[in-house]
Amino acid sequence: MSYKKAALIVLALGVITHTLWFGNPPSAVFDEVHFGKFVSAYFTHEYYFDIHPPLGKLIIAGWGNIWGFNPGFSFANIGEAYPDKLYLALRFLPSLAGALLPLVVFGIAIELGIGIYAATLAGSLVAFDNALLAQSRLILLDPFLLLFGFGAVWCYLVWRKRRASYWLLILSGALIGAAASIKWTGITFFAIIGILEIIRLFYNRNNMSPRKIILSVTALFILPIAVYAGSFAVHFSLLNKPGSGDAFMPVNFQSTSFVDKFTALNKEMYRSNQRLSATHPYSSQWYTWPFLVRPIFYWTAADAKIYLIGNPFIWWASTAAIITMLGIALRERRMASSALIIIIGAWLINLLPFIGIGRVMFLYHYLPALVWAIIGLAWLVDRFPNPRKMALGFGAVALIVFVFFAPLSYGLPMSERATSLRIWMSSWR
Repeated sequence: MSYKKAALIVLALGVITHTLWFGNPPSAVFDEVHFGKFVSAYFTHEYYFDIHPPLGKLIIAGWGNIWGFNPGFSFANIGEAYPDKLYLALRFLPSLAGALLPLVVFGIAIELGIGIYAATLAGSLVAFDNALLAQSRLILLDPFLLLFGFGAVWCYLVWRKRRASYWLLILSGALIGAAASIKWTGITFFAIIGILEIIRLFYNRNNMSPRKIILSVTALFILPIAVYAGSFAVHFSLLNKPGSGDAFMPVNFQSTSFVDKFTALNKEMYRSNQRLSATHPYSSQWYTWPFLVRPIFYWTAADAKIYLIGNPFIWWASTAAIITMLGIALRERRMASSALIIIIGAWLINLLPFIGIGRVMFLYHYLPALVWAIIGLAWLVDRFPNPRKMALGFGAVALIVFVFFAPLSYGLPMSERATSLRIWMSSWR
């Protein structure tokens, strides 16, 4: 199978899964009640406060403005019906980001030296995961975080492996900054690429000119900071009226220069993140995420529900793959392949920092690590004697399980009995 044909297949799967029942349900779901308010604030110009950086909300608001969105809806309660079709504009870009992610993951797998069939499997599994799908069909930020972060990794790997134009390195740095400007967890992509680049510079230090070192530092360190700061500059320029967020900031906040505002807001974001000690019935601990122990209940109607629940086959198989790869790495040690080390390292970087976080956490915090685990599964499949058959087998099972759980991802009507058949563990209730 050619690279082009495989890429088109993966792209088609991403588009199809994210196009089906687009816009359903026509009412507020889970954290749409928060992010919808924040997006609306850019139209009223009333200052708001959020624990996350502003870029994701700015992107959605900008797209909504093109389509004539107005802030008339309150986003007060989960399940509250939207008064018109304008909410579709706010859901479109997160859904588009989710649709493109499988293609990006396919590209990363190729650059890591994974064969075409196993790489196609990696992209397909991202398209067939129910949690990634559900999270990218709504007015939420994680689809942008994932697309920008993994897009940055893809661009960097292409530049590094193929000695491509430095514009790809610059694009990688811009995407790193964009990922961190969506949520602070996007900093993990900065860590992954930063470590890889430091290693590259070290091993090539005798042949590295000062110009190339300066360009590398500018693209992967200074540019991301500029993108991050720039998102706040736009944020402050639009929110120039008093609002609910003023209660979180110093009295003279609105009248200070940009640097003071930027510093004060980031400090308060950090403090507020640290103060999030409230419990939640669907919260979960980091060590349970790879095993899909506690999904999140998002929305309910008379005969339909939305759960943030992963494709069990993909989650459990990818977790088994990561455990197997850890064993291989320990056995081979210095002989372990660079792809193996990158995948395991990236998975750990996206999971282990949550050990030290005391705030309430949810299953969706595992999604970046999940994608790396999926890439790990593809790497393992590629080592089998017949990766084509293995990839087809894994893909077929993943598709069947995806279809089985799809009603809980799309919010489709189901009987109580049909719903109960999909609750495999008591912790899923």
